[in-house]
Amino acid sequence: MLESKVSRRLKEPTAAQVCDLIYAPRLAGFADGFGYLGDVNKAHIVMLAECALIDPSVAAALARGVLEMERVGPQAVTLDPLREDAYFNYEAHLIDKVGTDIGGRLHIGRSRNDLLATLDRLRGRDVLMNLLDALYTVRQSALDGAEQHAEAIMPGYTHLQPAQPITYGFYLAAVAQALERDCKRLAATLDSMNQSPMGAAAFAGTPFAIDRSRTAELLGFDGFLENTLDAVGSRDFALESMAQMTLLAVFWSRVAQDFFVWSTHEFALIDFPDSVAGTSSIMPQKKNPVVLEYLKGRTGQVLGSLVASAVCIKGSNFTHTGDGNRESMRGFWDSAQECHECLRLLDLVLRTAQPNLSAGMRKATEDFSTATGLADLMVSQADLSFREAHHVVGAVVRQAMDKGLPANRIDEAMVEQAAQEQLGRSLGLDAEQIRQALDPVSNVSSRCLPGGPAASALHLQVGKARTRLEQERDVQSHRRQRQAQAQQTLQATTERLAQS
Repeated sequence: MLESKVSRRLKEPTAAQVCDLIYAPRLAGFADGFGYLGDVNKAHIVMLAECALIDPSVAAALARGVLEMERVGPQAVTLDPLREDAYFNYEAHLIDKVGTDIGGRLHIGRSRNDLLATLDRLRGRDVLMNLLDALYTVRQSALDGAEQHAEAIMPGYTHLQPAQPITYGFYLAAVAQALERDCKRLAATLDSMNQSPMGAAAFAGTPFAIDRSRTAELLGFDGFLENTLDAVGSRDFALESMAQMTLLAVFWSRVAQDFFVWSTHEFALIDFPDSVAGTSSIMPQKKNPVVLEYLKGRTGQVLGSLVASAVCIKGSNFTHTGDGNRESMRGFWDSAQECHECLRLLDLVLRTAQPNLSAGMRKATEDFSTATGLADLMVSQADLSFREAHHVVGAVVRQAMDKGLPANRIDEAMVEQAAQEQLGRSLGLDAEQIRQALDPVSNVSSRCLPGGPAASALHLQVGKARTRLEQERDVQSHRRQRQAQAQQTLQATTERLAQS
């Protein structure tokens, strides 16, 4: 063999290093893309036939050939790196079955460039829909936990210092709300990317009178990308998705970090079953949070893929290029797989973590996270400005700490002493008022504003969140139904053509 298998322009066979290091690795994913490639070919054949750009007999033979390849499966195609990529190997097998004249007509009015761009969008569409489904599952688990633990008192933290009492359910509702934004971002990208590049050919379109709308319809797209250069030259949907996946990964890493801290002996606010923990090879007492560490660590991989892909595209021309359109997509598939797997683990964490009710109540009672409640009492019952109340309560807390007393040991005398020192007057608060102000249950229940941690408010926000989740799932179901219908129509139309 003294020349290229795919071009008479090239008079030498492809170098072994190029085959081994570039083309062979790409062909390793042939089976994953085989179905998408078959769908694009079927849609193109149907469109060419309907536009009378190929004879009916040619269309029928092509349809039969493609359907037969589909029936047999990708394993029937002999993959040869000397043919460069999936398309040329697919075409070579088809030509071997139906002949050069017929098989060679499949490529009328198109290029590998628009075909590859279309394959990326078809496969990417399925990837994002699967990712959304996984996100919906995690949100569901978070909302279920929010209702289940609506009264599980624990300290809330800012700067990792005890801040104000909340409930574990309130925390999980916040997780669900953040994940809802991730869903909306990915769904918006999914809808905007659902446009067909087919008909763009290499980048300047084609003189053949093809029907781009028909091809888009058969492939389940909402329309086609009008400008043919942009259609093949852009993979911004992948960068957009990866940026959103990175936001998602950064968020799950923060949640994992919270659980990581709360599961330590020092905090002991949550616990996991042994089935989601590891141990030590030398220290028999150890129960290690391996899932949480994995989730935090994989975030770096997702972020790294985004940076790598962006750098690939940054230096490429605004047209079809191997670095801009092929190498950049590797990060997209990797990130999507990482996210899907990590969402399964995050769901496991949310479903299995159990709050330590006694520890949570004890810490919220003793660690001064109720101090703001005491300041609020002074504002509402002693007619202080909040800043004055802040100073008085700060002095009370200092007293208690100096005496080694927990928050629930603060009494009327301590409050009066601090008021005299800071303001020079008495506040007139009785012991029961102070006790209630420092009670974490009362603190939480008093915060019943919309979105607050009180159980009454929490159940309302969870109910609304469940409704929105069901609405999003309905939209997703409609997306899948549309794709399934398009797939059925494409298959039926191709089979009729094959029988004509």
